[in-house]
Amino acid sequence: MTRRTKIVATIGPASDSPEMLEQLIEAGIDVVRLNLSHGDVEDHLVKLARVRDAADAVGREVAVLADLPGPKIRSGLFPDGGVMLEGGSLVNLVPGDGPSDATTIQVQHDDLIEALEPGARVQLGDGALSMTVVAVGPAAVSARIDTGGRANGQPGVHLSSTVARLETPTADDLVLAETMAEAGVEFIAVSFVCGSDDIDRVRAVVGKRAQLVSKIETRAALDDLEDIIAASDAVMVARGDLGLDCPIEDVPHLQKRIVRDCVAAAKPVITATQMLESMITAPSPTRAEVSDVANAVFDGTDAVMLSGETAIGRDPVGVVRTMATVASRAESEASYRQWAEKLRRLQRDFDGTIPVEERITMALSHAASEAAVDADVAAILCCTRSGRTARAMARFRPAARMIGLSPDPKMVRTMCLSWGVEPIAVDMYSSTDEMVWFAVETALESEAIDHGDTVVVLAGAPSGPGADPHRGQRSVATDVLRLVRVD
Repeated sequence: MTRRTKIVATIGPASDSPEMLEQLIEAGIDVVRLNLSHGDVEDHLVKLARVRDAADAVGREVAVLADLPGPKIRSGLFPDGGVMLEGGSLVNLVPGDGPSDATTIQVQHDDLIEALEPGARVQLGDGALSMTVVAVGPAAVSARIDTGGRANGQPGVHLSSTVARLETPTADDLVLAETMAEAGVEFIAVSFVCGSDDIDRVRAVVGKRAQLVSKIETRAALDDLEDIIAASDAVMVARGDLGLDCPIEDVPHLQKRIVRDCVAAAKPVITATQMLESMITAPSPTRAEVSDVANAVFDGTDAVMLSGETAIGRDPVGVVRTMATVASRAESEASYRQWAEKLRRLQRDFDGTIPVEERITMALSHAASEAAVDADVAAILCCTRSGRTARAMARFRPAARMIGLSPDPKMVRTMCLSWGVEPIAVDMYSSTDEMVWFAVETALESEAIDHGDTVVVLAGAPSGPGADPHRGQRSVATDVLRLVRVD
């Protein structure tokens, strides 16, 4: 594997056939995204089964991410053919689900009147149509059209998260989360997260059956970012709605901040939305899109995501190959060594509130990154049952190959999201010596390393007889570091 940045791809009508899924996996996708906003749950369960079959057929590990719809406010239905909303004109916004026209827009939000105040911005669809509230009455809100255009169908209505606190997760989200966790997906993405308590509510339903991905797409989430990252297993920079809730010129800077904070916390981070959007219909991307993907790689993101490009695009396989090529090229110029230096400085500045187990893991993973350079190792073998060791190592973005080894098949697939980690299944072990032996032997059999190589083995020592993860017996810290000459 030469590419270290992972690719998340959404499947849909253009890509959910068994044959296409196999081609996409061969082209390089690491995580398949099921967008639960479209289609019913039975359809997604069928897609999940197809992904598993395709991965087995190709012989690659692939994780599955189920993306919850979250709360969505829509307008009432506009007439066939749509209506023109002229810039500078006034329109009334009223709560309800009746038809909309050029003078009155019904909004499916019971608390619309209470949520808005003069000066608030309201946007339709992807933000192309925008308006500013000028007056709030007892039964309607008067708004001035700032950016006009044609309104069709039932576009989404975006209200700032600072004035309209929507229920996240919704009751429907929790039902979907339970269903998809039971079906065995590796990740569940929570939409429109505003605080860490939103993640806690999904965690109460899902438990340890799936890892939770917080989608950062509201201004409110930015105010609670540290706690949200701590409560999450991974994070997505959902730039589409983030660009509606925040000034669009802030989005590139917010992206860098979120990625930086996630890498420091050893939480995988996905950069998403419109990365190769033009390839939905075009055979090649724009120069700006290529630069966008490359800059996400330079930022240090764990993964880049495709949405409509692979779900409804003309050439899903070509899009994945393009994404892989651009990411690989960017990695050849990325200054990953700086991450180790930054993290070492951060660790020295910690104020003692970090639990001792966490400090041990941080110290050992940093030592492994230094040893890998000093000994010019061929690979770093991360033995893990929870994925923690691999994630802790990945945040240093080492130049050496990283192999993640776990006896838990689901954890093997979960590591598909972490930067640079090549996941491999390994037999269960009961002692440190056995663990090291299994790791080296399995890596040799997989041709990830060769005789004569020097490797780093990083792990948490087994914590009990058999150390069966299904009985909750797991090491609490990464506390084993060995340099091994492969004979």
